[in-house]
Order: sequence, then C-alpha cells, then structure tokens
Amino acid sequence: MRFFTNARMYAVTPQAEAAWRELIERVLALAGLDRDPEHGFGYLPYPAPQPLEPLWRRPDLGCAQMCGYPIALGLADVTPIAAPIPAADWAEGRAVYRSDLIVRADAPWQRLEETFDGRFGWTVAHSHSGFNAPRHHLLRHRTPERPRVYREVVGNLVTARRVLDAVVDGTIDVGPLDAYWHMLIRDTLPELTARVRVLAATDVAPMPAFVAGPNVPADIIARLGDGFARASGRDWFAPLGAALRITGFEAMSRASYAPTLRWDAEARAAGYPEPA
Repeated sequence: MRFFTNARMYAVTPQAEAAWRELIERVLALAGLDRDPEHGFGYLPYPAPQPLEPLWRRPDLGCAQMCGYPIALGLADVTPIAAPIPAADWAEGRAVYRSDLIVRADAPWQRLEETFDGRFGWTVAHSHSGFNAPRHHLLRHRTPERPRVYREVVGNLVTARRVLDAVVDGTIDVGPLDAYWHMLIRDTLPELTARVRVLAATDVAPMPAFVAGPNVPADIIARLGDGFARASGRDWFAPLGAALRITGFEAMSRASYAPTLRWDAEARAAGYPEPA
C-alpha cells in the first residue's frame, strides 16, 4: 500500500514546507523506508484553508502532523510517533508548545485583563492552541459576576494565519497563535508579525506529533519512530533544524496528550464550553 506524508500544520510558508518535506524524506531514508518494496511513501500537498479532519482520517495516512487535542479526543484513528522539540526557551528541551495571546502592536493594552471588554477570536473547537489552551488560560479570569470574559467572540477563524490577519485588520482585538507557528512565520514574514505583539502566553502542553494511520503496520511505525529519534544526530539535520527552529524529536503516545483532556474537563465542569 502507498501512504502519504504531510506537514500542513507547520507548513507556514513554501520555504517551511520544503524544509519539512526534505526532513521527512531524510527520516524515511534513515528508517529504510525510502525504497521499501511493499510500503511506499510520498508527500501530499494539502494547503490551507482545507479542513484537516479529512486529511487525518484518510486510509492512506502514513506520516502527518496532527494536533494533540484531536488525538486525545479520538477524532481520527491514529498512532502518534514523534513530536518536534522547538528551539525556544519556553520549551526547555521538551516537545511542548504554548499559545501566544496577541494584540496589534499599536494597541494601548499592557495587560491581558485590560482587553476583556473587547473582541476575542478562536480557530476551531478541536484545536488545542487556538481553542483549548486559551480557554484554559481565560478560565482563571472568570468570576460569578463575569461568566464571559470578553464582550464579543469571533469563532471558527479556522487557521492561525486568519487569527493573525484578524488582529492586524481589527476584526478582533485578541487572538491565540500557536507559539511555534508564530516563530516560524516571524522568520519569513517579519513585516507582518511586526504588526502584532504578545500580551500573554498560555501554559505549555504536549506538541503536535507526526502520526500514522490505522493501515500502517506496527513495524513500520516503529521504524519511523527510530528514524525521528536518530534524526538530530545526522549531519543533514543542522540546516533543516535551523530552518524549522527545532532541536530534535521526542517519542509520543496517545497518553502524552492526556493533559489536553484535563483542561477540557476543567473548563466544561466550570460551565465554560468555549473561550468567551
């Protein structure tokens, strides 16, 4: 069977997608899967704003990036393999990430609490960085007198790029950006990201992982895991790691994403089903 690979979640620009594609090809070669006579792998472009759920549910999914919250929710039958370790101080050498809560660079606010009479935006309800993490962060600011933190909420913006654009154009006042995604796009579109600033950041959570679909044999998944684990020690990794702002990969399992379900349960128990 032929399987596809994909890096849509962090293919923030054509340059980033090219780097991810090369890295995946290198990992496949390291795992001895580049010329496997029985199981072929090929890169499948899948540009935004196409929804990610159909991609994750395809029977030929071989190795693609998937957010940890939908992994934990069981939105697709996948096996987590490995997640990148961001080259960021807040990651502390672990495969974790957080959400930056951004406002326009020229906005008057200095503290998140000062924005609560404004407009907040989120991406999709199954996103950790764009929904679950900011909801968890805002939960601490709710009171009996103020069950809704924001005056107005704009939901279903779908992608991080639309959140960024919505803050820049004033559609919303505050929005969540996956902090690793933010790092990558800042490298290539600094003139755009210079128009926003980070007002606060959420707690860290397990990083999105490369996952395999249900038709990928267990031994192939194990070989992929070994390839990701060994990648950072190869000579070819340094330029790709620098381009993608990662230091290596960490093995992940479905249990790795249990914290995202705890955050969800806490918010629902408090009567706070969505960031608002």
